[in-house]
Amino acid sequence: MPKFTHTQKFTKANIANVPQDKAIIYKIKNKDGENLYTGIAGRGRGQDRLIEHKDIKKERIPEGTRFQYAQVKTKVRAHQIEKTIIKKEQPEHNEQHK
Repeated sequence: MPKFTHTQKFTKANIANVPQDKAIIYKIKNKDGENLYTGIAGRGRGQDRLIEHKDIKKERIPEGTRFQYAQVKTKVRAHQIEKTIIKKEQPEHNEQHK
């Protein structure tokens, strides 16, 4: 399991600091630290995906106030980790047991 960053406020300024050179897996959390959504983004798409969850109504996680991410070498590996996290933590905005 990759090491996730410390939890950060879910702001555009913090999202802009997410590296773009590798695929990422990310968690969007509420103010109590509960994981609401776990997702992945391919290389060069991490910032875009997080902004979509913040700003685009269809993709939005309204209770999300914080986020974490971890870089992984490939999107395939990110999918494997995502599946494990969803099964273990059962975030309310993910389809369970992907």
